[in-house]
Amino acid sequence: MEQLKGNLASKKEEEPKQVDKNCLFCKIANGQLPGSRVLYESDGIAIFKDIRPAATHHYLVVPQKHVSDPKTLRRGDAELVERLVTCGQEFLVKQGGDVSETRLGFHWPPFNTVSHLHLHVICPASSMGWLASLIFRPNSFWFVSASWLIDRLKKM
Repeated sequence: MEQLKGNLASKKEEEPKQVDKNCLFCKIANGQLPGSRVLYESDGIAIFKDIRPAATHHYLVVPQKHVSDPKTLRRGDAELVERLVTCGQEFLVKQGGDVSETRLGFHWPPFNTVSHLHLHVICPASSMGWLASLIFRPNSFWFVSASWLIDRLKKM
C-alpha cells in the first residue's frame, strides 16, 4: 500500500479505532470487505475509489473510525475535516490530478447514501456530466464544499 508523506506524517491517532461492524465504509476503510481496495491508508484515514465515478479521479476519503456524517460534527472536528482534505489533495496529486480542477465536498443528510463521513474528491470537475454536476453541486441543500464545512465547524 502506498504511503504518502506530507503534513500528516507527524499526526498519530491516539485512541483505538471505533468501528461500526455494520457500516460498509468502516469495513472498506479497515480492509474487512473482500474485493474492496484501499488505495491509501495512514494515521486513521483511508482512501478508496467511488463505485460510481463522476470524473476520471473520484475518490472517497474517510476516517477509519466510525463518524456518522457531516451534520454530526462539532467545532473540535474541524481538524479532522482539514486532514481529510489534505490527504485527498496529496493523494490526487500523486495520481496526476490537478487540485485547481477539483471538487471537494460532502453530501448533507438526508442526501447521503452511506452514514459514514466521506469526503468526495472529484477531478477534473469540468469533465462531470450534467447529472453528476447536479449531484455534486457545491453548497446546495444536498452537497456542501469542504471549505464551507470547515468554516461552519470553526464558527460553532
